[in-house]
Amino acid sequence: MQDAIRGTVRGTAPVPLSVLDLVTVGAGSTAAESLRTSVAISRLAEARGYHRHWVAEHHSMPGVASSSPAVILAHLAAHTSRIRLGSGGVMLPNHAPLTVAEQFGTLEALAPGRVDLGLGRAPGTDGHTARALRGPGRADDAAEEFPRALAELVRFLDDDFPDGHPYARVHAVPGPVQGPAGRPPVWLLGSSGFSARLAGELGLPFAFAHHFSAANTLPALDLYRDSFRPSAVLDRPYALIGVAALAADDEREARRQVRAAALSMLRLRTGRPGLVPTPEEAEAYPYSAAEREFLDGWLRNVVHGTADEVRAGLDALAARTGADELMLTSNAHAGEARRRSYELVADAYGMPGGAS
Repeated sequence: MQDAIRGTVRGTAPVPLSVLDLVTVGAGSTAAESLRTSVAISRLAEARGYHRHWVAEHHSMPGVASSSPAVILAHLAAHTSRIRLGSGGVMLPNHAPLTVAEQFGTLEALAPGRVDLGLGRAPGTDGHTARALRGPGRADDAAEEFPRALAELVRFLDDDFPDGHPYARVHAVPGPVQGPAGRPPVWLLGSSGFSARLAGELGLPFAFAHHFSAANTLPALDLYRDSFRPSAVLDRPYALIGVAALAADDEREARRQVRAAALSMLRLRTGRPGLVPTPEEAEAYPYSAAEREFLDGWLRNVVHGTADEVRAGLDALAARTGADELMLTSNAHAGEARRRSYELVADAYGMPGGAS
């Protein structure tokens, strides 16, 4: 029986490998095309032995089409049969816990035994968009309410509010009120120590955003492991890290694609979000000294190059962090570059389904 959390190593990979998908949209492309690429990636990932395919929740970002993970995951479920599918993650402060329980109960009914519910406490956007998402009356400090909302969500998933609780007669449907039902394992996501400690204390699996918070990776993983208490879910810690990684058929093309993605991030961080620019636009962009410093710093944490170079970088990162799983996010202007990257990494590790 497949472990609901722990993956299986395929080929010569140091740990199980998975996919983190932002459904990036490049200049000159459309969200529809990017979503078709995500389906192609999910089918390739399933065939090549990647363990899971997660979709991240982001809002008001023209270059990212993953604002509705549950909708995308339902679509991916219809085009796959084995790979685990999940949220990386649902930003819980943006949603009522009952809504999330209903969405993921529905996904579990559609794809029994292969759905993950990853939860984050950030909004996945800017403050104005967060307020628009939450609507009037929702507190701006909703992230600080995360432990309470998490506990409520788990109660809805398990349908076990105690007698006398205001929600004792409220049921998440699909769910256990209809009879025996599986339920997605809950993961906590984070880019700092808060969720690391909480995941450890609750005995839950933990996913760390190394791809945009690399300086905090080792401290957060240490905190998670040190605070871990065995639970009904896990008897020992299990931590994956998100890794920005892009392999191409030659080093120059890999660098061109990741520089385009880095310019997109620079624009986002400076309040100018847009579609992922073309490599040509990134090459011609007149970077200031501060922008060049940002770009160079960002690229230092992207594992990129030929398949062999990416394999060496991933091996080193797994050894340095002790992560139990690596979740690769291959952001680029071109959808085919995203798909090709996952294929090349699988080839480099001799994962199943490759050309003989």
